[in-house]
Amino acid sequence: MAVQERPPVVAGPERRAQLTLFARNFFKHPRMLGSIIPSSSFLIRRLLEPVDWERARVIVEYGPGVGTITHEILGRLHPDATLVVIETNDDFVDFLNRSMTDPRLKVIAGSAENIEEELERLGLPAADYVVAGLPFSTMPADCRERILQQSQKALAAGGSMLIYQFSPKVSSDLRQIFSRVESTFEPINIPPAKVYFCHK
Repeated sequence: MAVQERPPVVAGPERRAQLTLFARNFFKHPRMLGSIIPSSSFLIRRLLEPVDWERARVIVEYGPGVGTITHEILGRLHPDATLVVIETNDDFVDFLNRSMTDPRLKVIAGSAENIEEELERLGLPAADYVVAGLPFSTMPADCRERILQQSQKALAAGGSMLIYQFSPKVSSDLRQIFSRVESTFEPINIPPAKVYFCHK
C-alpha cells in the first residue's frame, strides 16, 4: 500500500491558536467537548488503526473541532478520496475553513443526524468509515439513537463507525444498532478513552 504524504505538523502560532480556540469553546460548551485539550496522538493512532486507506473513498468525521483528527486523516487519505466533516460549532467551522485548504476536505455546518442527506447533496456514495468523538453519554437518548441509527444506514456494506468516548454509557446502544462491536482502551489521553469499532 502506498504511503500517503502527511500534512506538515501544526506548530508555533497556529498550534497555539488551535489550543486557545479549543479551550475557550470547552468552557463555553463543556458537555459538547468533554475534554479541555484535543485528542492525543496515541488515541488518534488507535482510533484510525482499522482504516483501509487504499480502499476507503468516503470518510465522515463528526465534531472535528479544531481539526486534530482531521489533519491525521488527510495525511493518510487516498488522493481520490473525500473527507466530509460535520460540525455544529460555528467557531470551529470558521477555523477549519480558514486553516485547511485540502480539496479532498468538505466542511459541513450541521448535525450528524443528517449524514445521509449531506452525502447525497455532495453527490457522494455511502461512507466507508464514520469517525466520531461526539459526547454521546451527555446527549439526550433520542438524539444519540438517531445519530447512531443514521450513521449505520449511511455506511456502505462492510463499513465501520470508529468512536472514542470518555464514558462507557454508549456501549449498549452500539451493540443494539451494529452487527459487531469491538472495543479497546487508550490510557495515554486526557482523559483516558474507550475506543469502539462498530461494523455494519
